[in-house]
Amino acid sequence: MSAPTASGASAPPLSGLRVLDLATLFAGPLAATLLGDFGAEVVKVEHPERPDPSRGHGPAKHGIGLWWKVLGRNKRTITLDLSKPGGRTTLLRLAATADVVIENFRPGTLEKWDLGWEELAAVNPRLVLTRVTAFGQFGPYAHRPGFGTLAEAMSGFAAVTGEPDAPPTLPPFGLADSIAGLATAYAVLTALAARERTGEGQVVDMAIIEPILTVLGPQPTWYDQLGLVQPRTGNRSANNAPRNTYRTADGAWIAVSTSAQSVAERVLRLVGRAELIDEPWFATGAGRAAHAAVLDEAVGSWIAARGRAEVLAAFEKAEAAAAPVQDVRDVLADPQYQALDTVTTVDDPELGPLRMQNVLFRLSATPGAIRWAGRPHGADTDAVLAELGLTAAERHALREEGVL
Repeated sequence: MSAPTASGASAPPLSGLRVLDLATLFAGPLAATLLGDFGAEVVKVEHPERPDPSRGHGPAKHGIGLWWKVLGRNKRTITLDLSKPGGRTTLLRLAATADVVIENFRPGTLEKWDLGWEELAAVNPRLVLTRVTAFGQFGPYAHRPGFGTLAEAMSGFAAVTGEPDAPPTLPPFGLADSIAGLATAYAVLTALAARERTGEGQVVDMAIIEPILTVLGPQPTWYDQLGLVQPRTGNRSANNAPRNTYRTADGAWIAVSTSAQSVAERVLRLVGRAELIDEPWFATGAGRAAHAAVLDEAVGSWIAARGRAEVLAAFEKAEAAAAPVQDVRDVLADPQYQALDTVTTVDDPELGPLRMQNVLFRLSATPGAIRWAGRPHGADTDAVLAELGLTAAERHALREEGVL
């Protein structure tokens, strides 16, 4: 199953890289998916009786989990019980051929199975062992169970999300896990770049509670220097205005942003309230944010009197920043997403053509590709282990042991 390349293009940039994905659910597996999208050979290792729970997360079709079809794409799937002697031995043989191992067991679990960094590095000193956990490998919370939801709560995200008089709000999707997955892929590539200089691998320690804190911006610095605690402001911003969602005459919603002063001025001219531009407070984002109610009324009343198409056309003509609030139906029909092929179609042997998000970015000379959607549990066990040199008799013995 080789990755297709554009006409005249070179092989994908991560071709030749081998990744063992031992992780479950989202952050670690997503990192492996992102590497696989650009040519890495990813071998997904799952327990023979307890597969990755993402296979059962969310809606299914014909009993086949659809989330797994996305998260498991570009991965070969094998089964292996790492807690058994035969599983340990087989994993070490696999690790000797790999560049990267991604795992998200609680700290100490691999060590309990004699599969920690010392054992892995002994068979492959160039290996990058990537450890993804909720709280990191050390500290008072390290051994607690944890998920992305806890990171969304602990990081300050939930505290600033929602209306001022409403409870803190958690996202209805795996936000912290997804951010950590992106960060983990970056960390792996950074460690591999270091290996090019040193010739040696190393351990990556990724705590899911940390990347989401990074994307929340300068909150720690604000508090450190000013004692400022960012409050919940709903759709408004403390840094600029008008910035909100506004309802149109035909019941649609439009998002408006004015992070740039020039755009704020264009919006107010468009809605017929140019006199507000001359107000002293209008000259800064913070000043405008302090008068958000006035600006929301000016923009909101103008939008409320017009249909969605008219509003969007007027904003585009005025070179002011606005976008429709879209659900997944709108996303799939959006001409910009269609032009970018952001949601592409993948032919799947189990479900036929299915649509999913494409690779994360476009490279002009060495593009990535979705070669296949998530495969059945253990579909490639025999093929991968045969390539490793295990005979049919050895694989049978492992099955008898309950390893496969």
